[in-house]
Amino acid sequence: MGKAAVITGADRGLGLAIVKEFLEKGYLVYAGQYMAEWGELGDLKKEYEDKLRIIPLDVGDDSSVKNACKLVQAETDSIDMLVNNAGIAGSAGDIYELEELERGLAMYNTNCLGALRMVHAFLPLLEKGEEKRLCFVSSEAGSISVCHRGEGFVYPMSKTALNMAVRMLFEELYPKGYTFRLFHPGWVKSYMSGTKSTVGKFEPEESAASACKFFAEELMQEDVLRMYDNEFAVWPF
Repeated sequence: MGKAAVITGADRGLGLAIVKEFLEKGYLVYAGQYMAEWGELGDLKKEYEDKLRIIPLDVGDDSSVKNACKLVQAETDSIDMLVNNAGIAGSAGDIYELEELERGLAMYNTNCLGALRMVHAFLPLLEKGEEKRLCFVSSEAGSISVCHRGEGFVYPMSKTALNMAVRMLFEELYPKGYTFRLFHPGWVKSYMSGTKSTVGKFEPEESAASACKFFAEELMQEDVLRMYDNEFAVWPF
């Protein structure tokens, strides 16, 4: 059997484009589906019947993550890669609009804690995989030293928290044979606010091509954790 990857937030946008890239590379892909009513994953399944598995998944919910892991475990005892892509965005947390902080809690739960849930649940499968690779889609928004934003506090804070979580995971798991990828996809015309953005520098497919290359290839220095963007520039975080 070829290599296998689990990808979260796979319904549309960047996540769906990453799924397509990995399928084209011959991976068996377990695609986390949050919105069953959104039909693109189902359409893709018709083209890659033997290589694409669609699994219901809400990374913000403990039971959903556990159930998704059980579905994967029913088919295989190992995976090679976990791609934590699922995320939500918005303007929650403006200092004059603190009533939006409830949405901010949802961002933390998905953008940071969701990734931790996934790593925790899938570690037994990754442990038996060939690559043991953990990939995380972050953002320049989470970089403290180059912060340029003055509103929408919570989304950047959630990505900063994700970056710290990845750093701590790296310290714990790299010595045990795991490799890490921390990725800033650039300004993508994404669906993170609910509908596809009409502004941005990159289409999801453009960033996904860079992401897949970064995630799948070996690095010269695996012992150093860096955040790369889709043009392979290094970002502080």
